[in-house]
Amino acid sequence: MAKQNRRRFLGTLAATGAAGFIGPPNSTAQDERLETTTVRLSKNASICIAPQYISDELLRAEGFTDIRYVATDSGAAAARSVARGEFDFTTNFAPPLIIAIDAGEPITIVGGLHAGCYELFGTEHIKSIRDLKGKTVAIPELGSAHHIFLSGMAAYVGVDPKRDINFVFHPTAESMQLLAEGKIDALMGFPPVPQELRAKKIGHVIMNSAIDRPWSQYFCCMLAAHRDYVLRHPVATKRVLRAVLKAIDICVTQPERVAQQIVDAGFTPRYDYALQTLKELPYDKWRDYDAEDTMRFYSLRLREAGMIKSNPNKIIADGTNWRFFNELKRELKG
Repeated sequence: MAKQNRRRFLGTLAATGAAGFIGPPNSTAQDERLETTTVRLSKNASICIAPQYISDELLRAEGFTDIRYVATDSGAAAARSVARGEFDFTTNFAPPLIIAIDAGEPITIVGGLHAGCYELFGTEHIKSIRDLKGKTVAIPELGSAHHIFLSGMAAYVGVDPKRDINFVFHPTAESMQLLAEGKIDALMGFPPVPQELRAKKIGHVIMNSAIDRPWSQYFCCMLAAHRDYVLRHPVATKRVLRAVLKAIDICVTQPERVAQQIVDAGFTPRYDYALQTLKELPYDKWRDYDAEDTMRFYSLRLREAGMIKSNPNKIIADGTNWRFFNELKRELKG
């Protein structure tokens, strides 16, 4: 069934003329020879990384012939996996990547993709992040992206996440039920969790990183690679990034078609949640946002929360390469 879904997905994507819609590869890199025609990308249950999932035909147009998806968890787990070389690229939330870079892992972030993703839901007596002081918040595990982001937000408003918040550990489905029953005070989620909570009228939104400042002013998800891949395959790296950025533009202009494609491919089960995510997230901002400023902002938040030791300049020097992203911003003007 998985193979059938994948064939149907690729057939549907090809039928839409995705590569032709955005345009063929158009930079000087097209005249350079690919160092490898293989690329391995991470796969998890998050809807927000849809651009990575619909990039197959765009990657093939860039010259890749062996495109593989490797299943992994999101957040910190994906950061560890790319550092171990289990795949070449991952679309991931910036803070887990920063923590891995701080720990000396061989990760290079090559571009920002979109803002948004995370939403904090709480019971009716929780009105702000400061109200979490002394309260119980469910997360999948310590060190998860949920824990990292919430800790950074708490420290930013003067709440000590280690001392002032009672973190409890539950799977997502269980956490949603506990919130509905009032047995926890809050939980953090990314698509499709916020969509499901709203549909079931569980809790209310305390913070939405797609619209609430300052979080909405920075990239959420970024494209990261194993350092060796970037160093050994610069032409391939740029072409992977270009394919994903073009796929982002398809998500902006054809959200209904993309939602159906990722459902047909088995990446997510519900069309309505997928479409809602694609319409709500600010995919159209990737040309405007500053990737380096995002790294600086989140590095400062993580230092405030006691989660990293490095200063932002060291994180940026050790774990980023904006050359291709800057070139593609010029090449792929809207």
